[in-house]
Amino acid sequence: MLKLTLKPGEYIDIGENVRVIFSGGSANNIHLLIDAPKELAIARSNAGEGEKKKSGYYGEKKISAKAQREIVGIIMKEKKKQQNEADKEEQNLNEASHGQPHKAPRRYYTAGAASKAVEK
Repeated sequence: MLKLTLKPGEYIDIGENVRVIFSGGSANNIHLLIDAPKELAIARSNAGEGEKKKSGYYGEKKISAKAQREIVGIIMKEKKKQQNEADKEEQNLNEASHGQPHKAPRRYYTAGAASKAVEK
């Protein structure tokens, strides 16, 4: 068994795909962040309990290729719908602004030594 001393923010790599980061702790608790592939089962247990009682994260089962294609199709339709709505909104704004073009303010100058431009 390997015993390590880490400071908050330090990490250890296990193989190429797993990183365990020590993010701090308080009293009798420590906080670990585990970055690992979803396929890898990660279980938490007490050292004294052995294999009796485990709780943790288990990798998700993979979905079929057909389900993946359906999900991609749904996402693409939604993106296209959002893009069309954005295009219509932009077109409406452009049409509204063409009816009333932006005009620069007119400047009138007064005669005299301290002439100032007056905007109207």
